[in-house]
Amino acid sequence: MVIAIPNCQGRVSPVFDVATRLTVVRLKGQAELERREVTLVEALPAGLARSVVELGVDVLICGAISRMLQVTLVHAGLRVVPRICGEVEAVLGAWRAGTLGTPEFQMPGCCGRRRDERPARCRKRFRHQPQSRV
Repeated sequence: MVIAIPNCQGRVSPVFDVATRLTVVRLKGQAELERREVTLVEALPAGLARSVVELGVDVLICGAISRMLQVTLVHAGLRVVPRICGEVEAVLGAWRAGTLGTPEFQMPGCCGRRRDERPARCRKRFRHQPQSRV
């Protein structure tokens, strides 16, 4: 299995769409077989997705990611694990241990949940409210 994590100074990059470095790790079971740092040069979503696919990545663990880029990667056969934050080493360790879903690795957000899991009362609270003129 090949896992990729966008890396910014040793931490998961906050936004994958503008990341410039990727840590690519090849695992066999729990054992790390290979690790390399890759520089991402593509700026457009289609080129970025193509670069990740060409690296043979199976799983992308990332912070925020645009919907279009995520859908493109999923359609290419990758598993995308979004809204993850923390030190790259700790995230890799949590992936191996199966504990990546714990709150310490979840990006802060609405009601502490992922966007698709927000309750209706929370979504309503953050809708744009037009301001009345006085």
